[in-house]
Amino acid sequence: MEIVTSPLECRKKILSLTLEGKNIGFVPTMGALHQGHLELVRQARSFCDFVVVSIFVNRTQFNSKEDFEKYPKTFDNDVAKLRLSGCDIVFAPTDSDMYPGTPEVKITFPRFQKSMEGHYRPGHFEGVALIVSKLLHAVPAQKAFFGRKDWQQVLIIKQLVKDLHFDTEIISVPTVREPDGLAMSSRNQRLSETERSLAVIFSKSLYMAKEKLLGGDSIEETVSSVRQAFDRMPEVRLEYFEIGNRETLEPVQTVESNTPVSLFIAGYVGDVRLIDNIFLQEETE
Repeated sequence: MEIVTSPLECRKKILSLTLEGKNIGFVPTMGALHQGHLELVRQARSFCDFVVVSIFVNRTQFNSKEDFEKYPKTFDNDVAKLRLSGCDIVFAPTDSDMYPGTPEVKITFPRFQKSMEGHYRPGHFEGVALIVSKLLHAVPAQKAFFGRKDWQQVLIIKQLVKDLHFDTEIISVPTVREPDGLAMSSRNQRLSETERSLAVIFSKSLYMAKEKLLGGDSIEETVSSVRQAFDRMPEVRLEYFEIGNRETLEPVQTVESNTPVSLFIAGYVGDVRLIDNIFLQEETE
């Protein structure tokens, strides 16, 4: 396994491998790797001849300097995990490599970023779009792999790739969960033992809501049940719980068999913000 820091050097290597007929898989990460990330690497390895994993904590997608500074940084441990996972190149640029000056370009997604993460984290998806564009220039892979826990992000990146004609297929991989259901996240590392035990309310609320909807409860009844569950736990704070069309993110008023639906949730345990989502229709998850 090789570690590359230069975007230009990385691009040259990938283009050379492509000319040799290699199919390149790319897994963009911000490090602090867990089994969810490693599942993305395994998926990339199963689809592709050569796997690149980037590690770069992108400051432009954080809404506060404090959150950026607190993001776990475990580079040596990440590299050790990747050596065992089938990764061929770790692309680990510095901040100055990716942002040699103050960026002037702004990419927006009026249809996808007006709700949920886009609403509560203004500017977040602009930062995501900018760094993903930069990464796909440095790693011009045939396939790139993203986790479904950030489903709104997946849709935005698919739109980015389509609109800017990147020759990269975006593949979403089901969320990897802890045995108690909590979605794996690098931010989980910041939870205390007590906070970790409380955090499971996010996944439990999603699956409770799914059961209620499939059992015939209305959208209003289901949303009320989730809010009541959080009201009973003052140690955690619900930021949003949304039920929307999985392809457009538009809110749905009723659950119909011909409409793909997802359930989205976000909130805080202490000062740690967590997000999660599940597909309502099991057969397509």
